[in-house]
Amino acid sequence: MHNTRMAQRRFHYDQAFEHYLRAKKIPYVAVDEARKSLRGRVKLKNFDFVVYSSNGPNLLIDVKGRKHAGRSRNQLDNWVTREDVDDLKQWEQVFGTGFQAAFVFLYWCEAQPPDALFLETYSHRDRWYAVLAATVADYEQHMKQRSPKWHTVHVPASDFKNFAQPLIRML
Repeated sequence: MHNTRMAQRRFHYDQAFEHYLRAKKIPYVAVDEARKSLRGRVKLKNFDFVVYSSNGPNLLIDVKGRKHAGRSRNQLDNWVTREDVDDLKQWEQVFGTGFQAAFVFLYWCEAQPPDALFLETYSHRDRWYAVLAATVADYEQHMKQRSPKWHTVHVPASDFKNFAQPLIRML
């Protein structure tokens, strides 16, 4: 018997995001996370989803799950690795016109977050999530080094809140 799932989703963030897409009837393809893809001789880190838009470019999405205490938008953890940024930019070039690379920050909140904190929230398997999206281009423009040892970057909260938006606005 064949498994009809496009990709194995081990982490609750990926499962929750796939639930979000299905519930909103947003067309998507889950990318197989088990393999590194080759472009020439360069290994590229896979992204998580190709999400199809009716209003703008289709999105190449890398989901970043973060836990959030649910109190302040100034405490939104948004770090990624430099490799995440570089590889998503390369994937954007591979896919070409009509596709845009983006991060989706999926915040797991311990309780239902206040409406004023996030514009897009939902529940999945007794957990609350909030969704914020940012194009890689916007992210890269504002990013700062976070950890040289771990090759991580982040965007200061004051900048992040100016361009991060509910994913539904990008679609």
